[in-house]
Amino acid sequence: MIGDGKLLTNAHCVEHDTQVKVKRRGDDTKYVAKVLARGIECDMALLSVESTEFWERAEPLHFGRLPRLQDPVTVVGYPLGGDTISVTKGVVSRIEVTSYAHGSSDLLGIQIDAAINPGNSGGPAFNDQGECVGVAFQVFRSDEVENIGYVIPTTVVSHFLEDYERNGKYTGFPCLGVLLQKLENPALRACLGVPSNEGVLVRRVEPTSDASNVLKEGDVIVSFDGIRVGCEGTVPFRSTERIAFRYLISQKFAGDVAELGIVRAGSFTKLKAVLNPRVHLVPYHIEGGQPSYLIVAGLVFTPLSDPLIEEECEDQIGLKLLTKARYSLAKFKGEQIVILSQVLANEVNIGYEDMSNEQASIFMMTLVLKLNGTRIKNIHHLAYLVDSCKDKYLVFEFEDNYLAVLEREAACSASARILKDYGIPAERSPDLSEPYVDSLGVNHPVEQHEFGDGPVSNSEFGFEGLLWV
Repeated sequence: MIGDGKLLTNAHCVEHDTQVKVKRRGDDTKYVAKVLARGIECDMALLSVESTEFWERAEPLHFGRLPRLQDPVTVVGYPLGGDTISVTKGVVSRIEVTSYAHGSSDLLGIQIDAAINPGNSGGPAFNDQGECVGVAFQVFRSDEVENIGYVIPTTVVSHFLEDYERNGKYTGFPCLGVLLQKLENPALRACLGVPSNEGVLVRRVEPTSDASNVLKEGDVIVSFDGIRVGCEGTVPFRSTERIAFRYLISQKFAGDVAELGIVRAGSFTKLKAVLNPRVHLVPYHIEGGQPSYLIVAGLVFTPLSDPLIEEECEDQIGLKLLTKARYSLAKFKGEQIVILSQVLANEVNIGYEDMSNEQASIFMMTLVLKLNGTRIKNIHHLAYLVDSCKDKYLVFEFEDNYLAVLEREAACSASARILKDYGIPAERSPDLSEPYVDSLGVNHPVEQHEFGDGPVSNSEFGFEGLLWV
């Protein structure tokens, strides 16, 4: 309870919700809560309860400062369910930029040795003064380690709440959109014209980031808003500590401007870049909870997403599609990987049931590239192309040079029958019934080399000398 009729919990606790109910400790009455905002990256959710009875004699929590190493913490929650509250105690083991599993993001996190288990999620962590210093959200499990739990610090919680207050919704944590390499080697620094023991090398710039307008591969970032960046990719943190450079970016809000001090071809200069949330080619979560889909004569198209990858077996996704999903970058805002997820067998699509894996007994999803020669930008673009087509045939071009041709009038005639046979209420998701707006402009062509053709190799993600910010 944070006051003003609002509650905080983890985003993963209310994911895919249809109705959320809450109750107070020692009370059997359940009250309906409304989810006001979900912060996927920070795994936070803001709820409201309208009932005045729920808030009677309730005292809101007070947020405390960021704790220090070995400070005692008390975690409160309902591990493994249960009807009574559970309290565990420990100390702060570490404070650093941490990987948030729910949002696949890197934000400041507090590692503690107090027991955290399923059911603790969304529960507060207190210091000795009774102040809330964070929210429990994940635990690291392994046969080799124990007692590693994680708490979202109040700095991240406050950022989430301020974002909501500023915009009336959650807009997300911004990113710079660059892949950086550490500059620990003196010869490498000398070659780049960096005179001192500082800076990180720009190896790649995401095309959808504002940084692509000002930064180039080969630039060396030596400062961020006047704060010097070390050759290990760290910046000063509190009095005697250092922390990952990404921490400074996470303190900003979407639309904020950052001043970058860079060395380019041996010369120092200052640039400004607008920070915005990262554009994911394959989203980790689906907006609104319901995936987009389009059915054309039994051919089911949908955007590739992380939930879909987790749901399907690797054999159905295929190594090539998995590689593209994990390591390709979006070339423009709104770009999606559109796939043929299945074929609803009918005489109009005969011969296409196992188009991508004719030697196997299962259907393998495949990437659709073009319709009647036009490169497909996203699922909404595909629906627009199908609706506006006047040609006799619908010609779908897939990866690996596979072709599927449907007679347009026969396809339209068969659609209603196919939907009835398979008990499907509509040929498309509701979002595809909205007018199509081309973010690139109607006449902007998408060349083959522009579309998802910027894979980041496994080594770039696995090598400790490289980091995304």
